[in-house]
Amino acid sequence: MDVSGASPCQLELRGVTRTFGRLVAVDHVDLCVHAGERKAIIGPNGAGKTTLFNLISGLLAPTAGQILFDGQDITRLPVHAIARRGVARSFQITSVFPHLTVFDNVRAAVLAHSGQAWSLLRRADRLPAVTARTLAVLDELGLADRRDWPAGVLSHGDRRLVDLAMALASDPRLLLLDEPTAGMSPQETRRLAELIPRLAAGRTVILVEHDMDVVMSVATSILVLARGAKLAEGTPDEIQRDPRVQEAYLGGVI
Repeated sequence: MDVSGASPCQLELRGVTRTFGRLVAVDHVDLCVHAGERKAIIGPNGAGKTTLFNLISGLLAPTAGQILFDGQDITRLPVHAIARRGVARSFQITSVFPHLTVFDNVRAAVLAHSGQAWSLLRRADRLPAVTARTLAVLDELGLADRRDWPAGVLSHGDRRLVDLAMALASDPRLLLLDEPTAGMSPQETRRLAELIPRLAAGRTVILVEHDMDVVMSVATSILVLARGAKLAEGTPDEIQRDPRVQEAYLGGVI
C-alpha cells in the first residue's frame, strides 16, 4: 500500500519500536526502501541495527509499529512466512555445514526453499531443477570451481560466500546482509564489495556493515541509527557531510 501517492515502498517501517524491559533497542523507526535500492544501515555498537534486521526478518516481533512488504502487513508473520514472500537474510556468523560440500550446502538451501526438503538424500541428478538452481547460484557467487570441496576447508571469506549463496537459494526479492564482510581479509572484503552490486541486479539489498569503505562504495542510500532511533538518512555524500553523523558515529571523520 502506497500512502505517499508517489513511488511505493517495497519495504516500509512505520513507527517500529522494540523494547526489552526498560531498554529501547529500536525507537519509532520510519523507513521506506524502494525496489532495487541498496540501503546501508550504520551506527555505533548498540544502535539497534541487528535488532532492526531481526524485526524485518521475523526473528523478533515489534513492541509497536508496523512492517509492510509489497504493501502487505508482515509485522507478526513467522520467519518462514516472510521468507516465502521473497525476503532472505545472511547472518554475522556463518551457518554452513563444514562436512558437506559447497554444492550440498547450497543444494540443501535450494531444497528447503523449494518445499522439497524431504528430497535432501536423493541423488542430485534426479532433481534437475534443484541442481540447475544450485549451479546457477554457485556460478553467481564465483564458487563453481569449488563445488566439490568440503565447506570446512574453505577460507573464512569463501565460507561467507557459501552462506550468502544459501541466502540467495530462494532467489529473493529483498536480501538482508548482516555484517557480510565480518572477519574478512582486505582482499576478500574488496572482492565482496565488488560482488554485491552485481547480486543486487533485479533485487533490493539492505546491509548492516561497519566497514565504511564498503558502505560508501556499495550503498545508494544510508540510514544512520543512534540509540535505536533514526539519526540521519540520505545518499552517501549527504551522510559523509552530516555533522551529526560525524559526531555520533565516526568521531568527526568518515
